[in-house]
Amino acid sequence: MLKVWGRRNAFNVQKVMWLIGELGLPHSHVHAGGPYGGLDDPRFLAMNPHGRVPVIDDDGTIIWESHAIIRYLAARHGTGTLWPEDPADRSFADRWMDWSQASLQPDFMDLFWGYYRTPEKQRDWPTIRDRIERCKRHFRSLDRHLAGQPYLGGARFTMADLPAGTALYRYFNLDIEHPDVPHVHAWYARLAERPASRHNVMLPFDDLKGRLAF
Repeated sequence: MLKVWGRRNAFNVQKVMWLIGELGLPHSHVHAGGPYGGLDDPRFLAMNPHGRVPVIDDDGTIIWESHAIIRYLAARHGTGTLWPEDPADRSFADRWMDWSQASLQPDFMDLFWGYYRTPEKQRDWPTIRDRIERCKRHFRSLDRHLAGQPYLGGARFTMADLPAGTALYRYFNLDIEHPDVPHVHAWYARLAERPASRHNVMLPFDDLKGRLAF
């Protein structure tokens, strides 16, 4: 059986758990990281030398890094659906996954940590305001792209939607200024209709407020 290590309110873990939910894969979940600890355990480091979650063990195949896990599971269990069979079609999913990891996620996580997870008196407001503006630009780019299609990879939901889509619940629930992005909101509404998204991503995160460490 597929085994997953991580905490359910960890951003990168949520991407993987959402995919597992979409695929309906039987799995077991091991709480790790945050208040659960265990990332410096020699047995965990033998699986992932970087001491980070998520990690999966799929019948002896151990994989770390959320996007590598997404690609592996989608290719193995979601060919023709979440994993587009045509290389050209799949390239659309790949490029948006890479863009999410290289552009959107660093700025969004800086914003989330700087604004939400940092105690109010310790907030670095110049950096926070910069990240707010960067995120606005990212979501405007998404909005322009989604004006012509319902999902990032095209006409149907694919692995392309998972990384950027995971950010939406937290981003739109932060008490900050958001851009006018109607196509992103429509996409968000479509994603929110998916049970796996509601179950694995749209989770309370109040316990992270003002908390830099566990």
